[in-house]
Amino acid sequence: MREVRFLANDRAALFWLGIAVLVAGVSVLLGLREIATQRTVLDELIEVDRVEREVAMAQYGTWGDTAYYTFHLTYDSPSDFAFAAHGQRDTSPWKHRIRALALEGQIYETDADNPDFALIGRFDFAFAANMLAPLLLILLLHDLRSAERAAGRYELLSAMAARRGSPWFARAGLRVGALMLCLIVPLVAGGLLAGTGASDLALASLVVVLHIAFWWGVCAVIDRFGWSSPVNLTTLIGAWLALAVVVPAAIEISVKTAVPLPDGGEIMLAQREAVNDAWDLPKSATMEPFVLRHPQWADYTEVSQPFEWKWYYAFQQVGDQTAEPLSLAYREGRIGRDRLAGMLAWLSPPALAERALQAIAGTSMEASLAYEKRVRDFHAALRAYYYPRLFRDEALSDASLRQRPEFRPAGG
Repeated sequence: MREVRFLANDRAALFWLGIAVLVAGVSVLLGLREIATQRTVLDELIEVDRVEREVAMAQYGTWGDTAYYTFHLTYDSPSDFAFAAHGQRDTSPWKHRIRALALEGQIYETDADNPDFALIGRFDFAFAANMLAPLLLILLLHDLRSAERAAGRYELLSAMAARRGSPWFARAGLRVGALMLCLIVPLVAGGLLAGTGASDLALASLVVVLHIAFWWGVCAVIDRFGWSSPVNLTTLIGAWLALAVVVPAAIEISVKTAVPLPDGGEIMLAQREAVNDAWDLPKSATMEPFVLRHPQWADYTEVSQPFEWKWYYAFQQVGDQTAEPLSLAYREGRIGRDRLAGMLAWLSPPALAERALQAIAGTSMEASLAYEKRVRDFHAALRAYYYPRLFRDEALSDASLRQRPEFRPAGG
């Protein structure tokens, strides 16, 4: 209780704890607003997508026209904890409007965002807890002993203690616990508003506790040297810069150097060049590589007219096949980079905590790649649906249209 009263009278400590509450609260509120905006956008797009498909079904009378003009919305709904760690949702596409055309030219398209956001990221709870909270902890703990030494009270307080170091441990533990509460309470409140499961909130709170405990340990080690408050503060800020800024930057550079990968623009260019060139090539230049991938349509590849829909969709398929090596290399490269970054993140506790929160929120690179795979699987299902109707020249019918595949999000 003595330490509680001491903390209650320490205006500097109360100020930093108030900053912690403010930072955590604002980050949670901004995260909730961003996710609410994304959900609103998705609800509107889902309704627009439904109406547009109904119009396309009524307006066009052939399978080729229907496949060409019909868009299908694919999307990755945010989880109930995504408000806390936006992760890949800030940089990777989480919605597409897909047609039964070449996929590689569609899947790497994304909305244009503010370049400042792309550079610094959004201010979410993960940033507040992993980057700013350690600084606040340093400000709370850097002068616990050194200030008493400077005031000439250190020896007296140590002599009066029941056990050596007990007053300092109690004082530090109280401040650390208060900081943890200042972070976790707004997080839990936001989780309750968002409908987050108790297990996710518990795991996220554990990540915060372990991360703050690590920095408490760093502060305790520096405090043992008996330096003055300015020296302690400078050393701890240097440790924070090294572990939270320098090491993650070095990890990013090392990962990019160790695991090169093609650019998404190169993939789109390769696919589009293959599609555009097909207009000027003999029909056999399209149908032969198409049949290698789809031998079941070998008896239907004769093209007698200058333009036929089956030939058009065949060279869309061949365009994807041309870009496929680059696309596979890009996907495998991203997987390799993510795995390597995950191993190297152990060198930087803030980076490790960031990845942990993103994994809980479903906003990690793994989650982004899982969404991309669902888009690819859906597009493959669209092609499997349209090809028999295009190559056999079937008549369009409402009964057949009702069998068309529909995209289902994760868990949907």
